[in-house]
Amino acid sequence: MYTTELQKNAQPTAVEDPARVAEFEARIARDEFIEPKDWMPEAYRRTLVRQMSQHAHSEIVGMLPEGNWITRAPSLRRKAVLLAKVQDEGGHGLYIYAAAETLGTSREQMVDALHSGKAKYSTIFNYPTLTWADIGAIGWLVDGAAIMNQVPLQRASYGPYARAMVRICKEESFHQRQGFEIMMGLAAGTAAQKRMAQDALNRWWWPSLMMFGPPDDNSPNSAQSMRWRIKRETNDELRQKFVDVTVPQAEAIGLTIPDPDLTWNEARGAYDFGAIDWDEFYAVVRGEGPTAKERLKARNDAWNEGAWVREAATAHAAKRARKAEAA
Repeated sequence: MYTTELQKNAQPTAVEDPARVAEFEARIARDEFIEPKDWMPEAYRRTLVRQMSQHAHSEIVGMLPEGNWITRAPSLRRKAVLLAKVQDEGGHGLYIYAAAETLGTSREQMVDALHSGKAKYSTIFNYPTLTWADIGAIGWLVDGAAIMNQVPLQRASYGPYARAMVRICKEESFHQRQGFEIMMGLAAGTAAQKRMAQDALNRWWWPSLMMFGPPDDNSPNSAQSMRWRIKRETNDELRQKFVDVTVPQAEAIGLTIPDPDLTWNEARGAYDFGAIDWDEFYAVVRGEGPTAKERLKARNDAWNEGAWVREAATAHAAKRARKAEAA
């Protein structure tokens, strides 16, 4: 999942039946899937809508940093692969929007919240893609971080969400390999190409670590999501896993992680790494990222320009429904 957690813990709006709550909690403890027609606490429903809509928004907005490189990719093969990847991201958004709709919200409500700025998406997509190496860094680092988040979501307690993640994780694995291949090729190329790859790694490393969300002691939603088994691992646990997996990959292709405090901790069996600039994270969440306004404008423009398509599709569906009723 692409994570941006700032909202306060979801609280029930009314006193709920203690027996129903107890049975719900027992089902969660038994690792059963909760399905759309099952009773669930209102706070659980709202937490899922927040998380799933944010995830879907991130997939859709995430098409933008890479989309403008499709025509500029350095070969026909690279163009075709990147086009397929961007198409996948659009599909991921649609899967998750559809799953969220089973909770009683509508796609129109979720999209309106995104376009109005009420809903969040991952901070990572508010950074610019300056060179072709950025496309490699996004695939390797951003999609690599997404995989760390998303694999545990295949065991999320809400059935439609968990099932949607199965295909998404398979496709994200392809995206990560695509990005690593780009970076590996650049790192093994000319001196200028290797410098370009290193520059992209320098700029995307810290935003990628921020993707996992605030530290556990400042993450208002994590504890409840863990208890409800929407999440299976905390932000800091996932961040550590990402660092431990990614550092050896960088070393293997001759690139340097831009962190002077990065050291292997033999006692922990993991890497110690430097402090993250959380002021930057919160500034980007507030809409102060380098391309935040550009991203939101692009989504609003696309929505408005595509209105005639939605209207035509709605009219066609209504026409077919009338014919079916008349038959």
